[in-house]
Amino acid sequence: MTQALIVIDVQNDFCPGGALAVPGGDLIVPGINALMAEFPAVILTQDWHPAGHSSFASEHPGKAPLEMIEMPYGPQVLWPDHCIQGSIGAQFHPDLTTDRADLILRKGFNRAIDSYSAFFENDHQTPTGLEGYLRTRGITRLTMVGLATDFCVNYSAVDAAKLGFEVTVRQELCRAIDLNGSLAAAEQGMRTVGVTLA
Repeated sequence: MTQALIVIDVQNDFCPGGALAVPGGDLIVPGINALMAEFPAVILTQDWHPAGHSSFASEHPGKAPLEMIEMPYGPQVLWPDHCIQGSIGAQFHPDLTTDRADLILRKGFNRAIDSYSAFFENDHQTPTGLEGYLRTRGITRLTMVGLATDFCVNYSAVDAAKLGFEVTVRQELCRAIDLNGSLAAAEQGMRTVGVTLA
C-alpha cells in the first residue's frame, strides 16, 4: 500500500474544445483508466478556480492569454478563464473513471494565487494538504499522469520529489502545452530533482 497513482487535472477545459485545450489531452484517458487497476490508491486533482481568478488574463486590462506578469509570489503566466468552479469546463473528462478515486483534491480556489502543484500553491509555501494525506496512509511512491506535463504535472512531481517521495512520471499518459520551450525545461527540472521520466 506504499504506492499511489496521482491523476492531474484531466478536465474538460484542458481537453480539445476546452478553454485551455492541451493538444491530445483526451487521448490519454483510456490509458489512465487502465493504469488505475494497478494501484492500491488513486488520487485525482482538479483545477477549481473562482470566477475572476487573478491568473486569468481577463482580470488584467491590456494583457492577453499566455503573457507573463509579476505577482507578489513571482512570475505568473496569464491564462484564459478556465476550470471555473461548478462549470462544465471544470468537470473531469466524461470518460475518466472517477469512481476509483480515494481522494479528489481541488486546487487553485484562492483567488489571489495560482496553484499548479498538487502539493503547494504557487508561492511554494502554502500547502494543499496532500503531503499529510499521503504520509498518514504510509504512501511513499507516486506515479503521476495527466495535464499538462510542463505545468501542473511538472510542479507536482518536483514538489513531491523535494518532499522525499519517490516519483515517476509516465510521459505517454501526459500531454504538454509547450509554451516557449517549457516542456524541455520541465523535463530537465524534473530529472534534476530525481524524478523518473518513464
